[in-house]
Amino acid sequence: MTTINIMSTINKQEIFKNHGSNEKDTGSVYSQVALFTSRIKHLTDHLKNNHKDYGTQKSLQIMVGKRRKLLDYLMNKDIVKYRELVKDLGLRR
Repeated sequence: MTTINIMSTINKQEIFKNHGSNEKDTGSVYSQVALFTSRIKHLTDHLKNNHKDYGTQKSLQIMVGKRRKLLDYLMNKDIVKYRELVKDLGLRR
């Protein structure tokens, strides 16, 4: 049986490079929101095939809540960068 690595380090570094200041910038709000968005998309695809996977459903809801809190923080901090990030990630807000 093989294990599937959800987010390889190469994918994470690419996300951090595109949305943070560099590959090592894992703590900025922008890179965290981008990482949550990528993980949420992956889990959403997983739940389309496995609709009774309630553990994944619960963790998806928690992740969406964390991303929402980070986006609210960013909106209050800098509305221009917030709008740019939402447009770049293709979020509905």
